Amino acid sequence: MPVRLGGLALLLGLLAGCATAVEGAATATPAVPTPATPGALEELVVPGVPSGLPRVPDRDLSPPAGEKTVQDVAGYADDPDRERAVLEDYGYRYGWERYWGSGSGPLTSVFIHQFATRDGAAAFTEDLARNDAEAYGGVLRDDPPHLPGGCRLLTLDAGHPSSGLAGPAAFSWCAHGVFSVAVTAVAGSVQAATDEVHAVVAAQLERLPPS
Repeated sequence: MPVRLGGLALLLGLLAGCATAVEGAATATPAVPTPATPGALEELVVPGVPSGLPRVPDRDLSPPAGEKTVQDVAGYADDPDRERAVLEDYGYRYGWERYWGSGSGPLTSVFIHQFATRDGAAAFTEDLARNDAEAYGGVLRDDPPHLPGGCRLLTLDAGHPSSGLAGPAAFSWCAHGVFSVAVTAVAGSVQAATDEVHAVVAAQLERLPPS
């Protein structure tokens, strides 16, 4: 079974304005609607990653990946009742988690959280990034190169074995409208992990409604 990434992140583009030619006239591609259900959110999660790693079935992880409720995310914390109240203050609605990898080698994860408001998503993203950076160690970079504004990046040269990160890793947390997107990659080098994170973040943000 693949190693599940630890940390608070597991409690782990714009389509509007694109032109389509119709009889010589440019028309705007309809914007992707904001998901109204967890199932609609699932349809917006990237189906694959640039590294070509195989998709890990949700049921093969414990607890399973896939749909996440407030109760699910709160359950990752030491004090679920307090965490549930905090998530409700953020306006947490639901989330979706997906993994790629095999065995204990390279691994990539995407976790999308959806909130009632942009402010809730932004506040959650900032707190999540800083809490995870404190847990893993390392220097958290705000608005790093090659990532959109509102993103944060953390890299670990030697991983974090106590959390199941056996090799070099990169993490990114991005606020995008009412969404918070967390992407993590474990690879053979920090550069490879960072490249994977950059590419997955770009692909994932393109699939979400405009911010």
